[in-house]
Parts: sequence; C-alpha cells; structure tokens
Amino acid sequence: MNTPDRIPALGVAAWAAAACFALSMPARADENGVSFWLPGQIGTFAAVQNDPGWSWSFSAYHGKASSESVKRNKKGTVSASLQSTPNDLLFVSPTYTFATPVAGAQLAVSMTGYYGRAEAYTRQSTTTVRGRTRSQSSDDVHDGFGDLYPMATMKWNRGNHNYLAYATMGVPVGSYDPNRNANLGLNHWSYDGGGGYTYLNEKSGTEFSAVLGLTFNQKNPDTEYKNGNDAHLDVSLSQFLNENFHIGLVGYAYHQLDNDSGPGLGKKDYKARVAGLGPQAGYFFKVGKNKWYANLKAYDEFDAKNRTWGWNAWLSLFVPI
Repeated sequence: MNTPDRIPALGVAAWAAAACFALSMPARADENGVSFWLPGQIGTFAAVQNDPGWSWSFSAYHGKASSESVKRNKKGTVSASLQSTPNDLLFVSPTYTFATPVAGAQLAVSMTGYYGRAEAYTRQSTTTVRGRTRSQSSDDVHDGFGDLYPMATMKWNRGNHNYLAYATMGVPVGSYDPNRNANLGLNHWSYDGGGGYTYLNEKSGTEFSAVLGLTFNQKNPDTEYKNGNDAHLDVSLSQFLNENFHIGLVGYAYHQLDNDSGPGLGKKDYKARVAGLGPQAGYFFKVGKNKWYANLKAYDEFDAKNRTWGWNAWLSLFVPI
C-alpha cells in the first residue's frame, strides 16, 4: 500500500506542561509539580516533512491526575492528597514551512498558544497518636490563556528514514499568580532542544517515531524557585490498515536530571519522573484539494515519583492551507 506523499508531524508544536496545573503540595519536584515539557506532545510522523507553506495544528487535551503521601512521626500521622479534575485545554499552532532547503533540511517555524481550565483540589489530615484527626482542604479553579512557545524544526529525508532537529522555548506571558494553586503559566523562561527519527515504509504502511529532548529552566522571579533540568522521550508505533487509516501505540518517559533549587529545599533528592503508554488512531481525509489529518491518542501513566500521575487524552487536527 502507499501512504500519502506528505504526512504532518502532528504534535511537534511546543505544548508545555504549564498547561496542566500547579499544585502547592509537598513532595512535588518541579515547582508546584509542573514542568515545561508536557509528555506526549510530539507524536506520530514527528520527523516526516510537510508540504511548504502555511498550516495549522489544533489539539484538545483532557487529563486527570492525583497523588497521595503519608508521613509518620512520634506525634502521629500526616496524610496529604491531591486530585485534579479533568483539565480541558485547546492548543493552536500556526506553522510556516519553507520551500528552500537549509543545510539540506526542510525548515519550519511555529508559534503555539493555548486557552484552558486548571482545577486543583488538595486535602491534608493530621491524626495524633490518640486518634484525633484534624483536616483541611482547598479547591482552586482558573480559566485563562497560557504561555507562548515559539519553535523551529529542521527535517531531513533519506528514503524510509527521516531525521529531526528542533529548538523551542517558553515565553512566560500566561496567567499566573503565586498565591493561586491552579495556574496556566510557569512565570519563568525555559529552553528545550533535541532530535528525533521516523521510520516510514510507505509500501508496508509501517511507522515508528522517537524524539529525545532536554529542558533547561530559569528561576521564577516571584518565588526564587528553579526547576531542575530534565530529559524526555516520546515514541510512536503505528500500522496503516488502508491508505488513510492507521492504528498503533504511543508512549513517553519523563525524567528530571538534577534537583530543584529554592528556599527551604536544601540538598535532598528531589527529582520527578513519570512514564505513559496507550493506544492511538489516525485518519487522513480530503477537504477541497488538501488532505487533513486527525489523530486520537491516550496515555495511562505509571512509574511516577515526586509527581502527580493519572491519564490523559489528545484529539489533534492538522490543517494545511
């Protein structure tokens, strides 16, 4: 079978984890449990070239996460729990792909922004050795715009083999308040770069993509807190069942490389990690003279440490102009 000549690298826009939610609970690496990189944002056909010109990517994100911690001492037990109701976010990314090659590669630039809702519910209870319990809780909901994420990509094609280099950054212009538990901005600059590979065999309809990147964070000027740098891996494996429809698996791994720094943290081991795995399906369909592409994928998270974990789903649409 033959897949379409040009396949969108859906998800290559820099969608940041600031879009998730910020939570003021203990044992959360990355300030308030929020990292710049949103795992799973780069997906199928990541390194495959697009047609030159303008295109748009739209992605709806829906996620739910929670965590619990229990500490015991001579005076009793302290239990803390955090729950986030499903956070609904819409990412919009206009992209321009240049026709003239640069260093033998196809150059593209994009700018991503988003609007959404973040909600955080926290509860903490203290039980004394005599069995008396005292509890307190808080609930915070916030709607607004998030940060902006400019990005540049370069893609090389060698038959079935495709290669990607990218650079992106987080511009802290999103809605943020240091006194709020749920935020839609990080309030600090972040820089991220990496590379990727896509194997695409158009005769057999087999696709495999993997993108590895590194994030470097600056300090939050309002809190003097600095997230540790991290590494992240996004992968995709899919098979076309006919010319336009494919199914497969997606996964990611996020691992903080060094400790956070900030008031009261000291030098203790304070790093976050999480992994996710789930199904995906994609479909090409013609609108006018152009082929649009829709992708639905979901992740179930595991192996989480110093981070909330749960599940999330993405519904994305690529629109060439």
